[in-house]
Amino acid sequence: MSTSARADTDVNSELTSQGTQDIASGRAVIDAAAKGLHALSDILGAEFAQAIEVLSKIAGEGASGRVIVSGMGKSGHIARKIAATLASTGTPAQFVHPGEASHGDLGMITEHDAVIAISNSGETHELSDLIEYVKRFGIPLISITSKEGSGLHRSSDVGLRLPSLPEAGAIGLAPTTSTTMTLALGDALAVALLERKGFTAGDFNTFHPGGKLGRQLLRVGALMHTGSDVPVIQSTRPMSEAILEMTSKHFGCTAVIDDEGRLCGVITDGDLRRHMGQDIMDREAREIMTAEPVCIQNTDLAAEALNLMNEREITVAFIVTNDNFPWGIVHLHDFLRAGVA
Repeated sequence: MSTSARADTDVNSELTSQGTQDIASGRAVIDAAAKGLHALSDILGAEFAQAIEVLSKIAGEGASGRVIVSGMGKSGHIARKIAATLASTGTPAQFVHPGEASHGDLGMITEHDAVIAISNSGETHELSDLIEYVKRFGIPLISITSKEGSGLHRSSDVGLRLPSLPEAGAIGLAPTTSTTMTLALGDALAVALLERKGFTAGDFNTFHPGGKLGRQLLRVGALMHTGSDVPVIQSTRPMSEAILEMTSKHFGCTAVIDDEGRLCGVITDGDLRRHMGQDIMDREAREIMTAEPVCIQNTDLAAEALNLMNEREITVAFIVTNDNFPWGIVHLHDFLRAGVA
């Protein structure tokens, strides 16, 4: 018997009958959620495409509107997450609490916006003032509900329906399966809008500059040194000048450029050691340089550039333009300071 199999046997042998029942209950909840998601996928149709069309016109490329998401109770918690996901993927969005909306927050909703209202029953009375407001001002209303003939569904311009399935658990009252389906439907809306507008990883990084995700999406251009900080020497200049350039710029290397200013090689501390001799100061930079050095682009992901530098066992790399002109320089320490490792 393998070690992992023995470990599983040991764990199972320690379970009480109550523990076994707890695991069964947990699996039943997950199975109910999975069943709900499959059912939701099966019924997704024309209404979903209509909702995307409405949202893309209101808050898409060049539009000035936002997506207002609202819901009460557990639906409200899901609504907050949907608004956050929309915003983080390039669709301006905001959560508005239906209770607060009745006491002044309706002013947050403009005629340029669209509203997504969430209610499993479709009869949440706290949404009534919000529904009346958007109908009065002709603001597009998209509903998410499991009751096709409910008041919310009838009032909406586009009705997205959830499969009418029981909630998980013996009593089947706590919002579980329904909230999981609603959350998935919100994610589907956000991703479909993202893909319609051609949202890129670079765009995503704009809204996620902090944390591990931001570091993973960081570009080399955000780390590189440019301008007078970049060590550069003409290929025909003597090594005495090249060494002065290397020393003054503190990178332990210099770019070597041809008569047109294009990068043709680099000189590093290692090159100096390999060519050390009495006449090194009188030799030209092109005689000492390493030709065809490792170069990266400013648009490269910092993590990918760091991997390349590690593979080639170099601590410094030059950033070049598409025409091979040296633009910047980046050191291993720049990646470490930015938390890219």
